[in-house]
Amino acid sequence: MVSQDAWIAVYMMTDGYRGTLYTGVTGQFFTRIVHHREGRTPGFTREYGLKRLVWYEIHDLMTDAIQRETSIKRWRRQWKINLIERDNPRWDDLYASVFEWAPVPRQI
Repeated sequence: MVSQDAWIAVYMMTDGYRGTLYTGVTGQFFTRIVHHREGRTPGFTREYGLKRLVWYEIHDLMTDAIQRETSIKRWRRQWKINLIERDNPRWDDLYASVFEWAPVPRQI
C-alpha cells in the first residue's frame, strides 16, 4: 500500500495576497507543504518566506505533474494569478483545508 502522503501534486506557495509566487511539484504533498511552512525546505520558499499554500492540483502520474509544473512556470505572472483566483479569489491559505480533506490512499 502507498502511504497517504504519496499524493502527486503541483502547487503554488506565496507570502501573501498577490505576493511572490513559487510553483513546485512533489510526490509527497503533505510532507512538502509542512516543510515549506516550517522553513525546512532550503531554497527559494525559505529565502522569501513563502508559507501560504494558495493553489494545488493532484495528479495520478508524476510525469503529468512535472509537465503541468513546467507549463505553469513558463506562464506570465498574470496567468498564474488568474489560475489561483479562479478557485481561491481571496488567496486564502489552503493548508488547513488540505489536511481536513484527504482522499482514501491509493493501493498498489
